[in-house]
Amino acid sequence: MKNLLSLLASLSLAAMSQSTVAAPGIDGGPFVLVIHGGAGVVSKEEMTPEKEKAQLAALTESLQAGHAILKTNGTSLDAVIAAIKVLEDSPLFNAGRGAVLNGDGVVELDAAIMDGATRKAGAVAAVKHVRNPIEAARLVMDKSRHVMLVGEGAEAFAKGQGIDMMPQSYFITEHRKKQLERIQNEQKQTPKPQSIWQKERTTDLVGTVGAVALDGQGNLAAGTSTGGIANKKPGRVGDSPIIGAGTYANNATCAVSATGHGEYFIRAVVAHDISALIEYKGMSLNEAADLVVKKELVEFGGEGGVIGVDSKGNVAMPFNSQGMYRGYVREDGKPFVAIY
Repeated sequence: MKNLLSLLASLSLAAMSQSTVAAPGIDGGPFVLVIHGGAGVVSKEEMTPEKEKAQLAALTESLQAGHAILKTNGTSLDAVIAAIKVLEDSPLFNAGRGAVLNGDGVVELDAAIMDGATRKAGAVAAVKHVRNPIEAARLVMDKSRHVMLVGEGAEAFAKGQGIDMMPQSYFITEHRKKQLERIQNEQKQTPKPQSIWQKERTTDLVGTVGAVALDGQGNLAAGTSTGGIANKKPGRVGDSPIIGAGTYANNATCAVSATGHGEYFIRAVVAHDISALIEYKGMSLNEAADLVVKKELVEFGGEGGVIGVDSKGNVAMPFNSQGMYRGYVREDGKPFVAIY
């Protein structure tokens, strides 16, 4: 009888382990990196061949940076950071250098990172001088007892950790100055409530960069970085640094990074909702992501998309907007990138 009870206990522990530890769970196993550069894309009519080529090249560079880490048995966290830093440093995306301006003509940046193995997370919001906010988010996770730091406190922490700090002039591009001027002129000519988002240009409202990864040890990670929405009120924070809304990772289910109308993604708790559908309803990653992005968000009035990867290396990249800058790369190192 004692041997039977011992056997049953062993089987129970094995079952629990299988439900919480990601496959493949072995060194050198399959890995994959998925990225996005925002759902607020330029329309096909406005897109020039030169602009499209530059954006696809930046996405490819981001994938290559993350892949270089994963192929040498690096961690999903390090791969996500490397991929996002490339996009933060590019003036072509709404994160870091090239981010949108708030109503006062100032860049305010948000970012978050989450470790699927431990479910530890770190985030910063409304920072104005941190060159790579995703690095600051990682340090909040690793070097503090907090999950999120904002504003001046976040900047002081980042500076104390040796993070590169830059003047506002580094982040602001001519394109973003013209964008803000256009928006504010349009509002003067045709005043309308700020809550009627559907009447605004999608490219003014959304645009974020993010990455999710599964490494060779079977661990998942997710990260997101953004400048928010153009002409936002100073101090506004969207979904990107909110764990469970724009960023989430859990080895037992998936890693998700979102891009879109942040207010809707916060209220719908999009990233965690996808994970919960997998965990509690037994849905596949694609089923869960499609349901949330193409049905629940649409009914809610939200526009955007997500990228996700599950513990088996399955990839999802659904969006309900005109397009989404996106891509992925697996062990073979051949990147896939797309916009529409």
